[in-house]
Amino acid sequence: MTGSEEDPDAFTYSDGIVEPGQTENIRYGISETYLGDPVRIPVTIVNGTEPGPTVFLTAAAHGDELNGIEVVREVAHEWNHENLRGTLVCLPVLNVPGFLAQERYLPIYDRDLNRSFPGRQGSTSAKRMAYQIFHNFLAPCDIGLDFHTSTRGRTNMLHVRADMDNPDVNRLAKSFGSNVIISSEGPAGTLRRETSDYGIPTITIEMGEAHRFQREFIDRGLEGVESVLSEYGVHRTQSVKWPGWRTVIDDAKEKTWIRADAGGLVDMHHDRGSLVYEGDTICTITNPFKTDSEPVEAPFTGLLVGVLENPVVYPGNPLCHMVELSAKTRRALKRERGRTETVETPTPPPENAGGR
Repeated sequence: MTGSEEDPDAFTYSDGIVEPGQTENIRYGISETYLGDPVRIPVTIVNGTEPGPTVFLTAAAHGDELNGIEVVREVAHEWNHENLRGTLVCLPVLNVPGFLAQERYLPIYDRDLNRSFPGRQGSTSAKRMAYQIFHNFLAPCDIGLDFHTSTRGRTNMLHVRADMDNPDVNRLAKSFGSNVIISSEGPAGTLRRETSDYGIPTITIEMGEAHRFQREFIDRGLEGVESVLSEYGVHRTQSVKWPGWRTVIDDAKEKTWIRADAGGLVDMHHDRGSLVYEGDTICTITNPFKTDSEPVEAPFTGLLVGVLENPVVYPGNPLCHMVELSAKTRRALKRERGRTETVETPTPPPENAGGR
């Protein structure tokens, strides 16, 4: 739990305490290898001199998703926290075994750490790890940001996933300042769902692709963190970000995965973040001789949140992730982008815009 009898503003975990005004770099043991050596996750706890919210930042729950690692590291080690109000709990690599193997899942029985929260003692390896992470470093917090990328072979534009029916999560999601928010509870066992259900509003930030550092996404992620910390009074010198336009998508109704109906080689005609119109050809699937060609058309007018990077498919493989946009949102998008069709870079916020 956060605090102690001696100092209620201290951050405590099972093996230690970080007092106000202190920063600690910790390698915390959550499991053991086949040889009995410890599996340790890196944790940086920055406790401000003044009281305020406790915020966790997590990345690499999937071991090959790297962009968020650099966001969390830069917040922890490159930002000036002299005026910090509250505490930052920075966990840049949750899935250390997957990270070392550069694999999405835990190499132990191929388990998904991000379906194992809040964890359970005496259960599987994944749930034991998740239990240690959850109860030592997530449960004491007030809000959380969990960074992800697309799985390998695909790429995402930056967007937020959040349960917008939860008012506290809604506030957090909007304060991050992304153009697109996809609203859902999230699957059971995911970090954001289980922490939100526990009473800690948490959002997932999806950005870019696996196995890479992509500077444009890292910088966008850092802008979002600045905006959140301003919204909650953690960093008073920063401003809440308005992205210029925003759409909130109902996960069950206003989005779709477009899948291949034929196997072959894919020629993608639009990038992530592109606005496509109903009937536009998103991509073409051809055989090795280019004697057969199957165009794949947009079923409605919307935004390509994610697209295929690996240009080979079997029937049923996903080609792109598409969300529907209203006419009003399309007009706002074009106005803010000077009528360009790709929406990767947000415009500066209007003066005194605020975050909601």
